[in-house]
Amino acid sequence: LQFGIRQGVDYVAVSFVRGPADVLEVKELINEAGTTIPVIAKLEKPEAIQQLEEILRVADGVMVARGDLGVELPLEDVPLIQKEIIRRAREHAIPVITATQMLESMVEHPRPTRAEASDVANAIFDGTDAVMLSAETAVGQYPVETVQVMSRIAVQAEGALPTLAPPAPTARASTFPDVISDAACRAAREVHARAIVAFTQSGSTARLLAKYRPEVPILAFTPSETIRRRLCLYWGVVPKMIRPIQHTDELTEEIEAALLEDKAVHSNDALVIVAGAPMWVRGTTNLIKLHRVEERK
Repeated sequence: LQFGIRQGVDYVAVSFVRGPADVLEVKELINEAGTTIPVIAKLEKPEAIQQLEEILRVADGVMVARGDLGVELPLEDVPLIQKEIIRRAREHAIPVITATQMLESMVEHPRPTRAEASDVANAIFDGTDAVMLSAETAVGQYPVETVQVMSRIAVQAEGALPTLAPPAPTARASTFPDVISDAACRAAREVHARAIVAFTQSGSTARLLAKYRPEVPILAFTPSETIRRRLCLYWGVVPKMIRPIQHTDELTEEIEAALLEDKAVHSNDALVIVAGAPMWVRGTTNLIKLHRVEERK
């Protein structure tokens, strides 16, 4: 752990978590080292499933480690547990990684089985934020091909998400940022927006938007390189760097020019912009703006 902290890792994953105390212990060690790194709880033990709600309240993300779960629990229970973990992690707006034995046959063979392809696709239909390879790329004979295959399956599955994905959770109206994020995703659907643009200092705005699984990309702009890297894990988020400009109009003009240059948007596209006032202050998400991209001469 200390080595990872010194290297500036983006996440710390804790194996064989049994309860919230295991996560809090690692968080305390990270805090004592004078830094903040999100902690992902690997759910591999029956005790973790029994205390799932308590773990979700303290973890910054979870991993569905199906391999060890299948050893510790009846095999027929694992698919249902996977769906339940993904659903409840999404309600808590924390990322969930589905992992282990996804394309296991590709450790030795250049093509996966049809069942493995369906397994990857179904994890995406369940709403997972990420799918992860293990032995396939660590010791397998076809590591590059495995990544390419998983990517193709993921892209194809994502194309069907609007009709096959589980319904979005409803906002917990106790927090402004959550309600704003829910409203932004609804607005994006109503105005047929090209994308949702989020200005975020800590990544929380993008995290809450991802909870609602909008059908358009979440373009998350942040002045922090560390946050930009961490946001790569979140569902549907395309993280980008930006200068910490204080005025929303100037900020909107700059990102519009950048997106037009990258051909990420076109003239007359609608954007839903989510931000906070004052700008670049953690936890102040309180603003939605509907913006039409202007034609540039």
